[in-house]
Order: sequence, then structure tokens, then C-alpha cells
Amino acid sequence: MGSTQLPVGQLRASLTASRVLVPGDDGYQNSLHRWSEAAEKPAALQFAQEHNLDVAVVGGGHSTSGSSSTDGGLVVDLTKMRNVTVDYANNTITAQGGTIWEDVDYAAAKYGLATVGGTVNHTGVGGLTLGGGYGWLTGKYGLTIDNLLAAEVVLADGRIVQTSESENPDLFWALRGAGQSFGVATSFTFRGYKQENSVYGGLLVFKPDALEKVVEFANWLVKATEGESGMVVGIGAPAPARKVSVLTIIFYNGNQAKAREYFAPLFALEPLADLTREMPYRDVNAMLNTVSTHGDRKTQKGSAFSVPLSTSLARTLLTDYTEFINDVPDAVKSIILMEFFSQRQVNKVSQTAMSFANRGEHYNILFSTRWVGDKNDKICRDWTRAMGQKVNEELKKDLTGDGVGEYGNYDGVATSLAQEIFGVNYDKVLALKKQYDPKNVFNKGAGKFSL
Repeated sequence: MGSTQLPVGQLRASLTASRVLVPGDDGYQNSLHRWSEAAEKPAALQFAQEHNLDVAVVGGGHSTSGSSSTDGGLVVDLTKMRNVTVDYANNTITAQGGTIWEDVDYAAAKYGLATVGGTVNHTGVGGLTLGGGYGWLTGKYGLTIDNLLAAEVVLADGRIVQTSESENPDLFWALRGAGQSFGVATSFTFRGYKQENSVYGGLLVFKPDALEKVVEFANWLVKATEGESGMVVGIGAPAPARKVSVLTIIFYNGNQAKAREYFAPLFALEPLADLTREMPYRDVNAMLNTVSTHGDRKTQKGSAFSVPLSTSLARTLLTDYTEFINDVPDAVKSIILMEFFSQRQVNKVSQTAMSFANRGEHYNILFSTRWVGDKNDKICRDWTRAMGQKVNEELKKDLTGDGVGEYGNYDGVATSLAQEIFGVNYDKVLALKKQYDPKNVFNKGAGKFSL
């Protein structure tokens, strides 16, 4: 790679508290470049620009679009920055840029607090937050960015700046939705909420013929809930049988007795497997980990659907999925996930309050395609794009308001333009992008900018 011909000694000398790895070094395969403090980031970014290196930032490393990797460039690896500080008196949680949601959930739980975090707890806090952030508490408290109070970011010119509603508010506006395109975020401060009671949730697996009744229940739940419940409906082929099934991951912010009563219509459908249980909230964001494990080749594409979700569309998706894994058996670990999180709190915030532009009465769907062998790369990526487009065409028939209908964090194939992700906020996002990153150093975020 070209980077091995560069004056790496110069970079090492400028990063006194850090470790720099290049091809051939022990540990290179696990991490190209690793830093431990925000103060080291300006030197790394300056070095990259002086030598025309592509820059990628790694927090949780959960992206499938290549946003946290580069071929021959420089990777800013934040994974050593894992500290979480809880201010119980002020109900705030501050997480460093390399934390994953498990770090936050466990640290906050020690104080009986929680915040809106990712539904897969090995997702990076930074990537999810800067793109928006949906979670099991969204129905009650809104998006992750709706609960972001402050952030520290290293800009392309090397400045380390603090942002909030009162400090650099224009940059703070941009970070909440388009943040991956503006800098290296090294710290986040979130609003915490009392969460001392246990919750109930987990996985239920049904035969394919239960799909319509499962979807009907989910349609009811998302409109009836006051934020105490949520649900994800999946289509997949879980181990060990690897037979096409309907999966549901349920959540209830209360005890087992109340939850079983609330979800009684689902349990009455006689699931093939019931892995639900009462648990502390700190464990709830691990419920989807079993369908989002590390490894293999992956791509993702998101779209959205309106409620009530058409049962005929859901059946079509199941049929398409079945045909796909029959044609490509090596993609049997692929899954379709439909999120039924109430948007009531989300939509109380103005579409222009921050750069995020996906507020509205529509709900996320994710096509998460997973396979082995590079021979399947094209067919798997093409199928993922096509499925996202199919659902998007259906959404257009019902889409109202100015929400874009696409969650930027789910654009794992990196095909969407910035105009498509930021909608009514695009002009302001673009102006701020030109102000803070005119050379487009940070070019791997959701939505592609033409500067």
C-alpha cells in the first residue's frame, strides 16, 4: 500500500502517546492506526492531508459501507477510548468516542439510569449517534440525537471544539444526523433517565404462516403504545434448522406478568421457540446480538414502511427472501428486520431542529445480507439494493410530510446522495460542510457530498 512509502516516523513522532501501525507490523491486521487521546487526533489528520491520504474513523467498526475502513489510507482508531462517566446528580452520561453501547448500558445501570441507545450493543456509540439513533427507548424518549446534550469533535483543520446548543450551535446542529461528515467525535454527553425496574423481552420464532397475524399485532402495538413497548419483526432462517421463519424481538418496560399479558396475542400463536425473559435494562440491547454477530461478508440497505404495514407486502418480502436464500444458500444468515418503534416522541421535534431529516409517520426496515465467498458479492449486493428499492416504491404511495423516508445509518451499500438523506435540511448541511470541511476529508458518512 502507498502508506508504507510515507514518512511514518514523522507521524509516530507527532503522536507521542499513541501507537501507529503499518503493513508488516504486529497487530496491523487488527488495527491500522490506534490513538488514545483527543489531543493526538489533529496531528494524525494533518499528516493525512499533507500526504493526500483517505481518512476513515473507527468507533465500533459496525459499518458495512466501508465508512470505518480505507485501502491505503489512514484509519483513526478510537477503540481504546472506552471510558464512560455518569453524573448522577445531573442525570448525564458522557461516553468517549470509542465506546460501544454495552459500555454505556452497563455504566449507566450502576446508577439506575439509561439513555436511548442501539438495539445491538456492540454497535459503536459514535456511528449510531452521529447518524440519528433509534432504540428500545425511542418510543418514550425519542432518538439518540434528541438526547445528545454535548459533543467534542476534532475538525479537519485540527481544532478540538466543544459543541452544544449554546457552544458552536451550528456545528452541533450538523453533528446530529450528518456528524460522520464533519469530524472525529471524541466525546458525547447524553441525557440519562431513571431506569431502575427490570424489563421483559427477547426472541420469539414462528412458522411462516403466522406472518400476517404477527404483522397485524405489530401494527396495533406501534399505534397503541405509550412508549412502554416496542417490537421488531424479522424474516430469517435461524440456526440450527436454518428454515425460513418469522422472528419477533419484543420489548416491554415492566415485569414479566404485565409483559406476558400485553403480548398475549403473540404468545397465543404458539411460537416454535420462546427465548423471552425478565432482565435488567442493561441486557436489553443484547437481544438482537444473536442475529448480528461478527464475521462473514455483509451489506445492508434500509428503507421505510408506513403503518399499517400491508400484510401482502410482508408476505411478498418473505417470498422474495425464501427465493433468495434458495438461490444463494451461502446467504442463509441474511435477515430482514422491520422496526415497530413508536414515532410519537420523535415527531415532537421539528424536522429542521437538527440535520437529521427522517422524522415522520414511517418506520425503518433493514435488509441485512450476509454471505460467504466473494463469488456471491454481486448477486448479494444487487439483491439488497433491489429489495430496498422495492419497499421504497411502496412507501412513496403513502409518504406524507417532509421526512426523507430513509435512515442514513442503514445505507450500508453507500448509494444514497446527501440530498436524499438530508432532504429539507440539505442546503444548510452543505453550507456547513463547506465551512467546516471544505476539502471533504470526512467523506465516508451517510449521503455523498459534491463540494
